[in-house]
Amino acid sequence: MTKREIIEELLARRHKFTHRESETIVNAMFDAMANSLTRGERIEIRGFGSFAVKQRRARQGRNPKTGQLVSVDAKQIPFFRAGKELRIEVNGAEEAGR
Repeated sequence: MTKREIIEELLARRHKFTHRESETIVNAMFDAMANSLTRGERIEIRGFGSFAVKQRRARQGRNPKTGQLVSVDAKQIPFFRAGKELRIEVNGAEEAGR
């Protein structure tokens, strides 16, 4: 699902919003989430999942084209972990019995 599809879904569910208002709402939500992750905060959406920032340490990698060793710097990456309800919804009822 793309950001445009999320905006269209919001419009379909909430007829009182204009397209511009829906776009503003979705953009504000994503901006707030990105700002929180930038500050190193964790985001938890109950029933959906959580977003956090993980640290990756520096390492030696390989250039896939030449096979030459290259140095990969340490970095931070966004990480998503699905919540239990979302996993059950995606995998079906067989997971619920576990």
